[in-house]
Amino acid sequence: MEIEESIIRYSSENEHIEGYLAYPKGGNRYSGIVLIHEIFGLDNHIKDVTERLAGEGYAVLAPDLFSSERFSRILTKEAIGKAMNFMMSIPVDKQRDEIYRNEAMAKLSESDRKAISEVYNTLFVNRPKDVFTRYLSDAVDFLIKHNKVNGRIGSVGFCFGGGMSISLGCTGKVDATAIFYGENPEPISMLRNVKNAVLGIYGMEDTRITSKVHELVKELVDAKKSVTIKVYNGAYHAFFNDTRPQIYNDAAAKDAWRMLLSFYKENL
Repeated sequence: MEIEESIIRYSSENEHIEGYLAYPKGGNRYSGIVLIHEIFGLDNHIKDVTERLAGEGYAVLAPDLFSSERFSRILTKEAIGKAMNFMMSIPVDKQRDEIYRNEAMAKLSESDRKAISEVYNTLFVNRPKDVFTRYLSDAVDFLIKHNKVNGRIGSVGFCFGGGMSISLGCTGKVDATAIFYGENPEPISMLRNVKNAVLGIYGMEDTRITSKVHELVKELVDAKKSVTIKVYNGAYHAFFNDTRPQIYNDAAAKDAWRMLLSFYKENL
C-alpha cells in the first residue's frame, strides 16, 4: 500500500508541536493512531514504525513531544543522547546511588554536566506528564479533524511513550490503547477512565516495568475494561527497537507486531 508522509505542526494551547504524519494514498478515510516515541525523541525508528502502520491502512501521527517551545532548548537530540549514554555507563546497581552518580558527573566537562542535568531533571526527576498528555490529547484532536480520519482513534507508545500512551488512554479520548513496556499511570486509579480496550506488551527480563503489570491488570479488570497482556520470555526492555541490536528480539518483535495489528483490527 502506497503512503503519503509529511512533517506537520499542530497547536497545543499556546505552543506548537511538530509531528510526523503518514497515511495511505487514495480517497478513503482511515482510523487514526497517535504513535508515541521513546525517550530518545522522534527518531528514524519511530518514523519507520509510523510508515509501517500507515501501510497497514491507518492514518498515523507521531508527535515530537520535545519540539515545543517549552522543551526544545533542553531536550535536544544531542543532549538526550549524552544523558542516556551517561546513564547507561553507570552500573545497574549504582544507578540510584546519588553519590556515585555525582562523582561520575564530576569527571565530565561543565557543558556536558549542564546538558545531562537538565535532561535528567526534566525527563526523570520532574517529568511533566500532564503537559505531555495535553500535547497528545491535542494530537488526537488534530487527527479527528483531519479529512483522512474516520473518527476512530488508537494510540501506541514505546518505553517512555508506552507510559504516555496509557496516560493518554486515561483521558478517555482513544478507542484502543497499546503499551509497549511502559510504566503504569500514577495514580493507578486513573485507569478507570480508559474508554475501551488496552493491549500491554512486555519483556520478561524488564523486571522494573513488568513486575508492576499485575497492578495494571487488576485495576482494569475491576473497572470492567478489556485488557490483553503478553509478556515475552527472554525479552528485554525495548526489544521491539530493531536499531538496537544488543536488545532487539526478532521473534518477540514480530509476534508483538502481529498482536498490535490484530488488536487494532478488532477495536478500531
